[in-house]
Parts: sequence; structure tokens; C-alpha cells
Amino acid sequence: MSKLILENQDVKITIIDRDGVTHQVDAPTDMAMNLMEVVRSYELAPEGTIGVCGGMAMCASCQCYVLSDTKLPEMQDDEEAMLSEAFYVKENSRLGCQIPITPELEGLEVELAPES
Repeated sequence: MSKLILENQDVKITIIDRDGVTHQVDAPTDMAMNLMEVVRSYELAPEGTIGVCGGMAMCASCQCYVLSDTKLPEMQDDEEAMLSEAFYVKENSRLGCQIPITPELEGLEVELAPES
């Protein structure tokens, strides 16, 4: 029974919004959400400025900078291609829509990239 409880836990994620404000949020691991959807659900970016393509790795509006050394899923070709064309890209850039919320993300720290 305790295993079931663990699977439904939220993870704590720190998100620095585009105004430099730090938010500690609880992200559910049991709803098949991704980081971009968490940012949207907490309204940490103005409506229409994040997740413009609906999470298909086709717009880079959800680009963020990973500040912690949290282990993330490997970058796929479509994410890499999108970031190669995006503005404000850094070594630690990732697309939030390509980071599924899993228990392994506990303690993740990201900063939203400037709107482009």
C-alpha cells in the first residue's frame, strides 16, 4: 500500500519566471503533465506566451534553463532541432513541453527563457 501512496506524490520544483520571481510549486506526478503544462497551470507566464504549439516541440515558447543537476530525459531530435533555431538558447536550454513530470524531478530548478 505504501508504494501506491508514493506513486501519487507531487514533486517540488522551483521555477523562476520571466520577471525573475522565484516560485516553489508542487507538480503532480500522476497526471501525465509536462513542465510547460505546470507553468501554465500555475500561470507563471502570461496567457499565449508559453506552450503556443500545444507541447509539440514546434515553437520554443516554453524554453527554460535548467539550473539544477537534476537528471532529465535525453533530448530527442525534434527538441534539439527546435532549440537550434530558437532565440536566447544556452548550454542548459530545454523545452518544458519535453520534460515529463516524474518523481525523479524532485528538486528541479529552472528559469523561463525570455519571451521571443
